[in-house]
Amino acid sequence: MKTPFDLQLQLHEVYASFPAADRRPVIGITGNYEDLTCKLGKGYYQSVIQAGGVPVIIPPSADKLVLMNTLDHIDALILSGGADINPLWCGEEPAPGLHGINQERDLPELLVTRLAYNRQMPILGICRGIQTLAVALGGKVCQDIGSEESSVKGEQSVAAVKHSQDADRSEPTHSVTIAEDSTLYNIYSSSGSKSSTSHASTSTLYVNSFHHQAVSDTGSLFRAVATAKDGVIEAIESTEFKSIIGVQWHPECMQEGLPLFQWLVSEAAAYRKAHEVHNRVLTLDTHCDTPMFFPQGIHFEQRDPRILVDLHKMTEGRLDATIMVAYLPQPNIGETFSSKVDFDVQGPVDYADLIFDKIEEIVKSNQPYIDIARTPGDLYENKRHGRKSIMLGIENGLALGGQLQNVKHFADRGVVYITLCHNGDNDLCDSARGCNTHGGVSHFGEQVIREMNRLGMMVDLSHAAEKSFYDALDISQTPIVCSHSSCRALCDHPRNLTDEQMRRLAARGGVMQVTLYSGFLAKEGKKSRVGEQSSGTATILDAIAHLEHAVSIMGIDHVGLGTDFDGDGGICGLRDSSELLQFTRQLLARRYSERDIQKIWGGNFLRVMAQVQRS
Repeated sequence: MKTPFDLQLQLHEVYASFPAADRRPVIGITGNYEDLTCKLGKGYYQSVIQAGGVPVIIPPSADKLVLMNTLDHIDALILSGGADINPLWCGEEPAPGLHGINQERDLPELLVTRLAYNRQMPILGICRGIQTLAVALGGKVCQDIGSEESSVKGEQSVAAVKHSQDADRSEPTHSVTIAEDSTLYNIYSSSGSKSSTSHASTSTLYVNSFHHQAVSDTGSLFRAVATAKDGVIEAIESTEFKSIIGVQWHPECMQEGLPLFQWLVSEAAAYRKAHEVHNRVLTLDTHCDTPMFFPQGIHFEQRDPRILVDLHKMTEGRLDATIMVAYLPQPNIGETFSSKVDFDVQGPVDYADLIFDKIEEIVKSNQPYIDIARTPGDLYENKRHGRKSIMLGIENGLALGGQLQNVKHFADRGVVYITLCHNGDNDLCDSARGCNTHGGVSHFGEQVIREMNRLGMMVDLSHAAEKSFYDALDISQTPIVCSHSSCRALCDHPRNLTDEQMRRLAARGGVMQVTLYSGFLAKEGKKSRVGEQSSGTATILDAIAHLEHAVSIMGIDHVGLGTDFDGDGGICGLRDSSELLQFTRQLLARRYSERDIQKIWGGNFLRVMAQVQRS
């Protein structure tokens, strides 16, 4: 007869098959702190288990090593309910209606929220948790909604709703309306929840209510997606296409609360899968302009808010390598080059050398975490040893100083490509933003291209005029690249490639790297820092649309990503290199194979690099 107290029998059942368990998403849940004890309501971990996840409790510790190592081992985060947050974290003094605060929880949870957010980790905030999201990420919390006057909608006053009920926690006590265009609406409508009824533009959901605080201002990173009848915000979600939702009610106590936990576990699985893909593939961003910020004394080893690419952001976004360029602004007629740059240098050659010197200093001071790479083999070797890579590029052939021998000088320094021009014609060719000085590639430009072919340097035609583009294709004996360009069919800008250019580029074996510059992805814009047009409205979905258009024209073997970070690149959902994991998640959601993802994430570009370097 089987007995529940036979440990050996229980252990035998665990090991009855192999593997003993399938890999399930691990969900970290912040523990409450009360009476010198870290505790948690059973509904949290039971809901996670029921939804198919593995729950672990995160203790309220602000220790850096505890926080970072915890986040390394979980796939999603739940911010649990509990006492009020100290209003001093919002720069406010305590109001009379403030209840008890919990100093043990505040700093650890605010830190873990920001760190999880930076890692693109799925997050679900519950009750206090929605307020933690707001306080940590730019919003505001009302200290006591019961002490404020009734809300006003338009001309009519709306009666307040009692938000702190005495009912059993499993009992719905008031209704909320959910915006139809929200993730939250999709969660409940797809689940067929019996506690909601659909209407033309909103859904009514009946929830429990045990709070006296609420989010008063979502901040720019969130939007309100559910409100009570008195206008109190009951749910928020990300405005950046991130898997983050906060709710004011307690779904873990309700029979109809499971869909939220199922959503979180599903998002955690997608997050984990993206991480696994990044473990196996090499991820290369083919164009960033971070050296433009060297005169500001940036700290590449820190999470420096002045730049979009640094060691921490690369690690958070799981980016293995970037091509960091020496960008040289094109002087106008009558201007000197030295008047256009912040360093005191003799000319463009010295300026480019100074930039590369500083990159090498950054690498030297941050070994063994990063290294210079010159070849595809170097990149793969660095990845195997857990190192990030920087490759060197030049943006604007002005860096050659009009001297053909400088092509070899920069090849010897390890430069892998030269973008022939920037915004304005130079002595090599006409620019897409130029005046047709040469009618395409100049005689000197032709010599430079042939010398680059001989020395194994890639020719980059981003910024080139159409005639320059076609001339270079005819001149070059090796495939060429466009390190940061997008599709003119989707955004009519002279910097973007036409479908015909893309076809010709692919026919010659080249690649086009979709860029994250808003003005090249979405129409209508304003002048930006470097003189391009930028609408500021483009999103990660626009970038994916350009990528997929390029695939439809060129095929999967001729596309990639060149962000232009720190050169005014960066869009909603892909604002810096910490968010690049989101790009992979979008590809996985569209069912791109891992092989195709590797091609997009640098494989195609490195194929061309290897071919050029062998020539």
